[in-house]
Amino acid sequence: MDFSNKLSDLKQQHLYRSRKVIDGAQDTKIVIDGKSLINFCSNDYLSLANHPLVKETFKQGVDEYGAGSGSSHLVSGHSKAHHDLEEALADYTGQKRALLFSTGYSANLGVFSAFKDELDWILQDKLNHASLIDGNQLIGLPLQRYLHNDITSLKKKAEKQSGKGMIVTDTVFSMDGDQANIDDLQKIANFSNATLMQDDAHGFGIFNANIPKNSIYMATLGKAAGTMGAFVAGNADFIEFLIQKSRPYIYTTAIAPAICVATLKSLELIKQGEQKSKLLTNIDFFRNFSKAISLPISKSNSAIQPLIIGDSEKALNISQKLFDQDFYVSAIRPPTVPKGIERLRITLSANHTQNQIEQLLTQIKHALQ
Repeated sequence: MDFSNKLSDLKQQHLYRSRKVIDGAQDTKIVIDGKSLINFCSNDYLSLANHPLVKETFKQGVDEYGAGSGSSHLVSGHSKAHHDLEEALADYTGQKRALLFSTGYSANLGVFSAFKDELDWILQDKLNHASLIDGNQLIGLPLQRYLHNDITSLKKKAEKQSGKGMIVTDTVFSMDGDQANIDDLQKIANFSNATLMQDDAHGFGIFNANIPKNSIYMATLGKAAGTMGAFVAGNADFIEFLIQKSRPYIYTTAIAPAICVATLKSLELIKQGEQKSKLLTNIDFFRNFSKAISLPISKSNSAIQPLIIGDSEKALNISQKLFDQDFYVSAIRPPTVPKGIERLRITLSANHTQNQIEQLLTQIKHALQ
């Protein structure tokens, strides 16, 4: 197959994606091609990926367990470190059990694959993450989406369904930073013979989880927790059912035990609350300063702060201007977001300084003029 024309088309439409090679650790300051940059596009929200205690614990985990797990969980890859982390995550989220997956993407696919013969319908928020959409398509049920964060739209669609269903939502939406109303969604699930599933990839460790009884909760460990992997939490029978039926769980090598050891330390730091407090302070400062200089940042109380540009080429140009001024902010374009709402996706971390935030917003103001 010849892909050259397809790649050329992507470039002409300003939709071509490329990777930048980072030299060194993930942090609020990074180096790309010898250039030092202040990083405002990482999902390392609590600045734990390069935290000294997490790194030291990771090294201890390697000394005890080696570099890899060697197998899937159901063969010989499920170590005491995996078991301990699952118990700690269940306790932290207030659930009976938790189950580790290699990534958030595979965790979501894993839930859907297990439910292949259990559901008659699925309703998803219009702006759900791609992994949730792919999971829906994987099991062959029609992709039905209600208007973003619109309870009335969901209610109307739910009233037309019959049989067993599932209502699926991001908790904090990855491109907009706004949050789902879990209580309202659960009320509709209760009246619709449906199970509620939430993907809390961008809220875990930052906001207190709201997990209704007998619902499904997924969160990732590569963002606020600073390591990698993901988990699904819920009641004991549900987790046991996933172990038996979830193909991405059954047929994937377990994450390295040392990562589990490091994540236990991350969870300890999350519980202490210092990094969370720093992040929330930074979010407040960002919101107040952007308002003071009349920057039209979308409404969000999370670490994700979107600035809608509305054009792919313009978004790329502004991102490059910021890069030239030593700030790394990614331009988000279709298909990640719909055409017409291309944006800069600014993400905040606990270790950003207020001076760095002020400088960034000032440079964005200049770049827009």
